[in-house]
Amino acid sequence: MRVALLSPGISTRYGWARYALELARALAGQGIDVVALTQPDATQDEVYGLADLRPVLPRLVPRPRLFVVRSLLAIPRVRRATADCDLLHIVAEPYSVLGAAAAGQRPLVVTAHGTYVPQTVGRRVVGALYRRAYRRAHLIAVSEFTAAQVQAALPGSAPHVIRNGVHVARFQTPAPAPAKRGPTILATGGVKARKGTHLLVEALARVRERVPDAQLVVTGIQLEPDYLASVQEKARALGLADCVHLPGQVSEEELRGWYQGTDVFALPSLTVGEKFEGFGLVFLEASACGLPVIGTTGSGVAEAVRDGETGLLVPQDDVPALAEAIVRVLTDDTLRARLGAAGRAYAQTQDWAQVARRVAALYARALG
Repeated sequence: MRVALLSPGISTRYGWARYALELARALAGQGIDVVALTQPDATQDEVYGLADLRPVLPRLVPRPRLFVVRSLLAIPRVRRATADCDLLHIVAEPYSVLGAAAAGQRPLVVTAHGTYVPQTVGRRVVGALYRRAYRRAHLIAVSEFTAAQVQAALPGSAPHVIRNGVHVARFQTPAPAPAKRGPTILATGGVKARKGTHLLVEALARVRERVPDAQLVVTGIQLEPDYLASVQEKARALGLADCVHLPGQVSEEELRGWYQGTDVFALPSLTVGEKFEGFGLVFLEASACGLPVIGTTGSGVAEAVRDGETGLLVPQDDVPALAEAIVRVLTDDTLRARLGAAGRAYAQTQDWAQVARRVAALYARALG
């Protein structure tokens, strides 16, 4: 079986690219040939030869104007690039119209990570194209929460819930220790309004009243320059400029070092309009390293964080509750150790090898 994965990238840089990378690795372990269709500037720095890279997709990250028009124009070259593939799997939902057209009579699989399926079907001009693409596809939802959102937006659909996975062994491989200056709160996934970076800065001011040397590190891609500037200004205004660190994108080894060397992982994701957190793969990565995690309710995060067992959940947009949860973990060694150990055990049940077996079984059913 040869499968084409359609993703803007295949690396550790951001969610779609990381999902494509891990799925490609895991599917290769199941004996499936993987072709990675990407936008032109993608690299396969982490693939180690597992995926055949074909950079023929229109750019999606950062998303240009007239994306759907660019997608329609790309149909002939994508059809040629996938001529030797048995099945197309859309990793990044905005490529679904393009993928459906290029697939022809071949099976199509679409992974719904969160916001994009409900958002695209509701668009005024191109919504009908997306609805048609999703209805002819085998849909995967990365959480029960995401599946419910997809079903509400696309009545009659029946997504297969296959939660995100984590490569447990790799995240438990020791990495160089980070340059820590005190009890450290880690977040990753980028400096983004929807990730609640500003809430972490505000919470840090409260945390330092009880843990005076606490630090905050936020890694990941930075695609919202105005928001980044506002976060930096907030840190300065609160007198936190020296203890809020925003290093941007880091290597997988460096990120692993932060996961292994910090004290608590916190990502206070927000639902903003139609945008919501579909699952939160980074919570599993942190748990695989034995790091206690703090997330928010009202999204798919509740399926990545087991409240009171692997971490703590707090209401969205609630700085006092967020700060209190962080203080609890930083000041209670027994709690921190218990949450970390349970998180590592939970991550082992979500290893990518198990995820890939479920995805491969769906491919087999789709191919008949």
